[in-house]
Amino acid sequence: MEQTPNHLFDLNIDETSNGYLTETAKWARFLAIVGFISCGLMIVLGLFMGTFMGAAMASSGLGAQSGILFSVIYIVFAGLFIFPCLYLFKFSRSMQVAMKAGDSFQLVEALKNLKSCFKFMGILTIVILSIYVLSIVAVAVAAAFTV
Repeated sequence: MEQTPNHLFDLNIDETSNGYLTETAKWARFLAIVGFISCGLMIVLGLFMGTFMGAAMASSGLGAQSGILFSVIYIVFAGLFIFPCLYLFKFSRSMQVAMKAGDSFQLVEALKNLKSCFKFMGILTIVILSIYVLSIVAVAVAAAFTV
């Protein structure tokens, strides 16, 4: 019985590919850092949004507790957004090390983190699209019963 290798093909990264991957890692690091800053601003804004929206809701008669909902929503979105930023940052760090040192283990780590980033964003997109569809169906059903 013939043994098959654990790899599909030998991958060689030439200078052009190395340059592309190194530049990609730099841009990923930039986007991750901007994402971390955005998450921090969203948390701060969420804390103040609760106060401002609570006051606005109280003056309109809807209740001051509604402002807390806005704070929670902002903070939850910041918490969700931090994960892809973290994966992107880890990808960047590992890819830069892999390209400088020619370390295949770091290359695998970088690609694993990039996969995790895309997987998280894909699942989050599916969840959000599902919420949109359910919202549209709920509005249509509610509209049908009010007519």
